[in-house]
Amino acid sequence: MDFWFSEMHTGNVKMSIRVDKQLFSETSDFQRIDVFDSPEFGRFLTSDGSVIFSEQDEFTYDEMIVHVPMAVHPNVRNVLVIGGGDGGVARELSHYEEIEHIDVVEPDELFVKVCREFFPDNSKGLDDPRVSVINRDGLRFLRGKQDEYDLIINDSTDPFGHTAGLFTKEFYGSCYKALRSDGIMVYQHGSPFFDEDEEACRAMHRKASKSFPISRVYQAHIPTCPSGYWLFGFASKKYHPLHDLDAKRWNARGLKTWYYTTNLHTGAFMLPKYVEDLLEEEERAEKKL
Repeated sequence: MDFWFSEMHTGNVKMSIRVDKQLFSETSDFQRIDVFDSPEFGRFLTSDGSVIFSEQDEFTYDEMIVHVPMAVHPNVRNVLVIGGGDGGVARELSHYEEIEHIDVVEPDELFVKVCREFFPDNSKGLDDPRVSVINRDGLRFLRGKQDEYDLIINDSTDPFGHTAGLFTKEFYGSCYKALRSDGIMVYQHGSPFFDEDEEACRAMHRKASKSFPISRVYQAHIPTCPSGYWLFGFASKKYHPLHDLDAKRWNARGLKTWYYTTNLHTGAFMLPKYVEDLLEEEERAEKKL
């Protein structure tokens, strides 16, 4: 008998992955977590029925959310990762010797435990001695933080579920305060392709644009994401993601990547016309307020 995992991307579109076996299933205080093993994507983890990452394509996401800001900011010492309990973002950050400390704020202890057991290549990032794993709500953790981080990475996935507070106006404002005077925030921006996801993309850009003087969006191809197309947000107090890209400096590091290059960095900010229009509409609406 064939065993398939299926995720509804819209009411009319379903993604299905052939599965060899289910490795884990349990519900925490925050979400239902399932782990499957598949012939195409290897092991993959789902939260409340939605794919969060797979062994075969997580490198795209983790590299793009880390190396883009790290190739721009010249002096990152302290980093905050909101979410990130799988360890993939911390793993990529660990390649940078100049980073002194990384706070990973992941409220769900079970999520961390499951990733340590089933995804050791990701979770090894949490074992770096510079990493502190803090089991708290990200927004509550941020309140009261001021002028503390050079880089904040919002690695939370769902603007509507248990992480909804991490996509509010208050959250972006709290990130701004927690960053130093030249700080950068990057975050998941979702997929703009399906109509039912468009409003979430608009809302995120609207809030980031209002909170930061520099707000840009970039893209990547991630097969297990809705439509296979994913956006990231780049919000900064000082540095522009293209004008301040130091390709020579980053390439001199000699880091091994599977997806990110400094050439791709530049191209990732060249968006399709319909996405440009969507973002510009929100920027114009914000200026009228």
